[in-house]
Amino acid sequence: MVSSPVLVMVLMLLHLRLPTIITSSASSANYGHTPHHPDFQHFNVKEIIAETKTPPTQFISQHQDLWETHDESSHDQGKWELKLLHRDRIAGATESSLHHNYHDRFLDLMKRDARRVTGLIRRLTANTSTGTGPSHHEVDEDFGSEVVSGMDQGSGEYFVRIGVGSPPTSQYMVIDSGSDIVWVQCQPCNQCYRQADPVFDPADSASFAGVSCSSAVCDRLQNANCHAGGCRYELSYNDGSYTKGTLALETISLGSTKIQNVAIGCGHTNRGMFIGAAGLLGLGGGSMSFVGQLGGQAGGAFSYCLVSRGTGSLEFGRGAMPMGAAWVPLIRNPRAPSFYYVGLSGLGVGGVRVPIPEDVFGLTEAGNGGVVMDTGTAVTRLPELGYQMFRDAYFAQTGNLPRVSGVSIFDACYDLSGFVTVRVPTVSFYFSGGPVLTLPGKNFLIPVNDEGTFCFAFAPSSSGPSIIGNIQQEGIQITIDGANGFVGFGPNVC
Repeated sequence: MVSSPVLVMVLMLLHLRLPTIITSSASSANYGHTPHHPDFQHFNVKEIIAETKTPPTQFISQHQDLWETHDESSHDQGKWELKLLHRDRIAGATESSLHHNYHDRFLDLMKRDARRVTGLIRRLTANTSTGTGPSHHEVDEDFGSEVVSGMDQGSGEYFVRIGVGSPPTSQYMVIDSGSDIVWVQCQPCNQCYRQADPVFDPADSASFAGVSCSSAVCDRLQNANCHAGGCRYELSYNDGSYTKGTLALETISLGSTKIQNVAIGCGHTNRGMFIGAAGLLGLGGGSMSFVGQLGGQAGGAFSYCLVSRGTGSLEFGRGAMPMGAAWVPLIRNPRAPSFYYVGLSGLGVGGVRVPIPEDVFGLTEAGNGGVVMDTGTAVTRLPELGYQMFRDAYFAQTGNLPRVSGVSIFDACYDLSGFVTVRVPTVSFYFSGGPVLTLPGKNFLIPVNDEGTFCFAFAPSSSGPSIIGNIQQEGIQITIDGANGFVGFGPNVC
């Protein structure tokens, strides 16, 4: 007969680490009650508190090999893989937060996240489906009005290392699934923020070629202008930070694979946002994103696995598409073509679907609402009504856990300092068409200090779309098949 401690350990291994993905019939009278969809998990409080007391790795050698090593057969399979690192692991990325305790790092994250969401919603609500095409006009070198950033730290959360130029100069880049351009800080630097690597110098690259204002590539930019016949760009980000400079064609290296003639922004004047990173690798749905420019080489597909500790992955190409994933259709929003929208029909707690009206998550014909998957947002945001019903359902099934007052943006928090493990209800996303994603406990009950206070990692939003953030995405293999219009969950974990 199996002893009780052994049984508890087996349950922990089964339920704590692995997300469960199933497909249920839309007509099913009992959502989620199957042997493969656990109603409760055993959540290892002691282990997670111990992690909060361990500071993140402060430095990674700039000479350390961060490429995944592949032989020629990997390229033949149509797949390029990079290691993906959380910002806390990048030397110089968050210099102040490296010296903070866990609670301070958490508060920094919440501040960054609030700015990200505010800017993202402003960007989505400001877009219109009727816009004129790009018009270019001759301007002075420093065109556009300067936007003053109120931000003193970078807001990029996940980084990869790529090579820029010929010979390649290694650079840390923020990945952003909501952006449609690749840019890097460039010499001569009129105004640059501090980054972990030396600033890229186009004069040292044999493959750097400026783009003329009459080029079709320049026409694809939403905010392009001309200076001395050259195409210039300017981008303002969610927090008011910006980059501006010249558009160029350059060689990008992913390990030993070289991709020629990638249109990149060469930023000579940059401010505020991406401290530590050299720039941004846009992974959005537009033609100017890195994925869009790879085109047939990657088959419009990429896959990522986010981790806050350790090393995740970012893969490009149809060879990265897993067998056995649960596929959900992507929804196109003409007002926001850069973003990846998915159909969310409901939420579940403890294997029971919360009776939230489906139209709470719907995308209107005018392009409002809907559900966006975003790598740059940490905490999942839900409309006020949906959030309150979801939170109250969680409260109803955790009445045995000691509640405490809210922390930061969270209003559902618990004091778990006196526990080794606790039994908590599962949390599930019900996607349109049937697939159900059940999250591991670490993806919805997160520590906010190193003393045992945990909060339900969702927050309400009074306007804009719902946003599935990276805390809920962590540890799950996620694949975007933009060419065919699907997003896949699993089957692998990281």
